[in-house]
Amino acid sequence: MMEKMIFGRFIPGDSFIHRLDPRAKILFVFIFIGIVFVANNTLTYLVLLSFTFFIVFLSKIRLYFLVNGLKPVFILLIFTFLLHIFFTKEGEILLDFGFIEIYEEGLRQGIFISIRFLVLVFITSILTLTTSPISITDGIEVLLGPFKRFKLPVHELALMMSISLRFIPTLMDETGKILKAQMARGSDIGSGPVKERIKAVVPLLIPLFVSAFKRAEDLATAMEVRGYRGGAGRTRYRQLDWRMKDTLSLMLLVGLTAVLWYFRT
Repeated sequence: MMEKMIFGRFIPGDSFIHRLDPRAKILFVFIFIGIVFVANNTLTYLVLLSFTFFIVFLSKIRLYFLVNGLKPVFILLIFTFLLHIFFTKEGEILLDFGFIEIYEEGLRQGIFISIRFLVLVFITSILTLTTSPISITDGIEVLLGPFKRFKLPVHELALMMSISLRFIPTLMDETGKILKAQMARGSDIGSGPVKERIKAVVPLLIPLFVSAFKRAEDLATAMEVRGYRGGAGRTRYRQLDWRMKDTLSLMLLVGLTAVLWYFRT
């Protein structure tokens, strides 16, 4: 499962989303995160889901591929849903098993929070799947450009964020390899009591940390050998070009906000 995780990966393509300016996509994600909280009833959350699937359709990324690659995230989603189900004690009692009571408001909040979490994960995943790490770095650097007046190391900050995103799938792949190596030696992490599973994870974490530090050191050496000295005096091979379609993509969010606000209770 680890090696199939897609968050942080880039899939080359020629879809409408792929061709958008990285600045537009980054702004789209941050604005969308705020818009999500406008929804507060069944109809508005259905609108959010429909809009998210529309974006997935425009990206030309198969929904099955997206869902299959985000299976580890769905574990957290299910956990969040169950927390609201069992610990929210408001509204009418829907089911009563004696020691477990499920309330109407708990079920409602569990479904709504899960949908909110799902659409955020999908939209942020679309950003990384359709935008190369270099483009993300350039986009973040340009958007944070005004903060250079306050001596903020914008280039270094953008590069750090981009490398962090790129390291996620790399570390997931490394975790999968180490896990298979441990299983080949007879280690069984997926079964047994919780205490035994925790003990079995330790031999997995140590080589993972060693590998992460080794990769970080190799990356630092490669950057130093190539003469990297920060953003001062650096130029870009690929120039960002804001077009009408980028403006229209952000205008979509204005329309989404208006629809959500109209149907909001």
